[in-house]
Amino acid sequence: MKKFRCGDVVPGCTRAFTGSADQILLAVAGHARAEHGLTEVPEQLIAQVNAAMVDA
Repeated sequence: MKKFRCGDVVPGCTRAFTGSADQILLAVAGHARAEHGLTEVPEQLIAQVNAAMVDA
């Protein structure tokens, strides 16, 4: 199990995700579209999310 806090990448965002790395990436992609207005998730963001994940 992993945990990711969006605020680690997007200052001020309080959303957090827990699950497998793949589950988190899917959830973060939906969150980025819905809450942060991204139409696509760039590779750089995926790398930042992966780097910020910690064991839950």
